[in-house]
Amino acid sequence: MSKESSPREATTASTYIDLGADTEEGYCISSRSRQLARRTIGDDGPEDRIRQRCSIAVGDFAMGDLMRFRNGPVEAGLEALREGRPIFTDIRMVQIGIQKKGHHSRVECALDHVSDEHLKNGSTRTSAGMLTLGNDIDGSIVVIGNAPSSLLTLCTLFDRGVRPALVVGCPVGFVNAAESKEALRRLDLPSVSNEGTRGGTPVAVAALNEIITMFVETGP
Repeated sequence: MSKESSPREATTASTYIDLGADTEEGYCISSRSRQLARRTIGDDGPEDRIRQRCSIAVGDFAMGDLMRFRNGPVEAGLEALREGRPIFTDIRMVQIGIQKKGHHSRVECALDHVSDEHLKNGSTRTSAGMLTLGNDIDGSIVVIGNAPSSLLTLCTLFDRGVRPALVVGCPVGFVNAAESKEALRRLDLPSVSNEGTRGGTPVAVAALNEIITMFVETGP
């Protein structure tokens, strides 16, 4: 079932949109998964919807309890999409996973913006890409699902005056992943993140794609 054949209204127990479900079977699987998630996690607002989708993405409802929201991230994300602000990702898997339907924001990867100058200091390529983007990140949506180094670099750019509209920061791993997300939550920025070492591309993509779905539901 395509987006056009799904109701353009709130995703509730009786209505459901999945922009990525292009077949009847795909839509049914997605809808049944959401029903299970609603019953397990709750369905009290936009943040619960993100908790549901992130849990579905990793096949574990415990993910819902790990999600953290700071400074009105849903509202900030919807406004950035209305304004067509760019979306920057840390890696190409995240770039590919983000839904391209229903909005006019371009989706770019920091790896395509790496300068030799920023690689000289031994930083990771994702970190160097964020440094190269620099002020271009102002007012954008940033989605980080893999590299803690890029999220820590983003926090450094914030200290230099760079202000993204929204940061979805869910890097995964045992080295600096939890710490980078804690650093993000200390910033006065709209953000979606999760506690601990878990996370990854599926979680980060799911969080933003749910905000994009909410944007589509609002209509043109």
